[in-house]
Amino acid sequence: MKLCIATSDGQVAEHFGYCQEFTIFDIQDKKIVNKQAIENPGHKPGFLPNFLHQQGVTIMVSGGMGQSALNIFESHNIKVVTGLKGSVDDIAKSCIEGSLEGSSSACKD
Repeated sequence: MKLCIATSDGQVAEHFGYCQEFTIFDIQDKKIVNKQAIENPGHKPGFLPNFLHQQGVTIMVSGGMGQSALNIFESHNIKVVTGLKGSVDDIAKSCIEGSLEGSSSACKD
C-alpha cells in the first residue's frame, strides 16, 4: 500500500490542496519500506488527485479536502481519510496498526 499524507511542518496539513508537501510511505507486511516527501506542485482544481494517483497512492490522508478532490480520488479507488491531526509518523503508525480513523466531511472551498 502507498499512504500519502498532506503535510505542513511534519504535521497533517489542515487543507489538502494548500499543504507544503506530500509525505508518501510505502508499506509492506506492516512495515514502512520507504518514505519520501514530494513538494506540492501547486493547487489547481483537479490536478493533485490525478498527480497522486500517478504516484501510485492508495490511501490519502489530510485534515480537510474539498468535495471535487474527494470525488476524483474516489474515481481512482483511492481511500481518503480526512479530519486528522498530528505528526505524519504517528499517522503512518496508526495506518499500519489498522486504527486510522477520521471523518468524511469535505472542506467548503
